[in-house]
Amino acid sequence: MSHNKELSEADKSRIIEMAWEDRTPFDAIEFQFGLSEKETIELMRSEMKRTSFKMWRERVSGRDTKHRKKRKEDVNRFVSPNQY
Repeated sequence: MSHNKELSEADKSRIIEMAWEDRTPFDAIEFQFGLSEKETIELMRSEMKRTSFKMWRERVSGRDTKHRKKRKEDVNRFVSPNQY
């Protein structure tokens, strides 16, 4: 992954945290860090234990909230209004 070398450990940690969050779409990660969905998956694969990665992939595969195009039309934000 080309972006992997450019990311600080803090950035990697935040990306992993965002990727685990159910309601954070891959678009938000791309907007904030410049990583596509594919690159985010590559980062997750390289930074996580195999079993954790497999669990994460099963969890996010097909999840509407992780893909902006699949989200309900009335959801047009990256973060919950409850977050500060």
